[in-house]
Amino acid sequence: MDWWVTRSLEAGIIVLGSRVFWVIFSICVHELAHGYAALWQGDDTPRATGHMTWNPLVHMGPTSLICFAILGITWGAMPVNPYNFRSRYGDAIVAAAGPASNLCLMLLCLVASTIWILTAKGVGAPYYENISIFLWYGAVINAVLMVFNLIPVPPLDGSKILSDFVPSYSRLWEGERGAIIGLMAFGLVFFYAGRYVMEVAAMVIATIQAVLFTALAPIFGTP
Repeated sequence: MDWWVTRSLEAGIIVLGSRVFWVIFSICVHELAHGYAALWQGDDTPRATGHMTWNPLVHMGPTSLICFAILGITWGAMPVNPYNFRSRYGDAIVAAAGPASNLCLMLLCLVASTIWILTAKGVGAPYYENISIFLWYGAVINAVLMVFNLIPVPPLDGSKILSDFVPSYSRLWEGERGAIIGLMAFGLVFFYAGRYVMEVAAMVIATIQAVLFTALAPIFGTP
């Protein structure tokens, strides 16, 4: 069996550690962003259910963490009640908060990575390489989470955002037939869209990093 943990360890313990840390941490941040946005919109469900915590077991659950350990695939959840939202577009605001948090983490990692590359060439091995790998995985994982969650297929955040602005789109998924279509669509996305998500994420990272190098090189020196 080609286990993802074995593949990661072949590249080095820092690769495995970076992947595990950033996946769990980024999902916790993603779900907490949903929670804080829901609280801001007047819904106390995240706090009432005990989900405003950094404990990954609360956000991901044992099944999700076991699936992550075995398959390298995982997910999180934040309970909210849209009927409590005070804004007309509360559902879109709460849904968008998750991908927005991943965007922020990706940008932080890319800025830190760019500054590190520009200033730390004199740092000896393996510290230079290890920190570079750690920051790079932070950027990549958050870019993938952002792009994947913005796909407009339920139950992903992109579907809730689009449905809030286009009610007719929301009606596509209503009823038993809509639920079946939604499940099939999500299955197709989950199993076959990975390569395209990675390509878009890589393009986003490359574009932002090119801009950052151009902006920061005069300040921190050329690599």
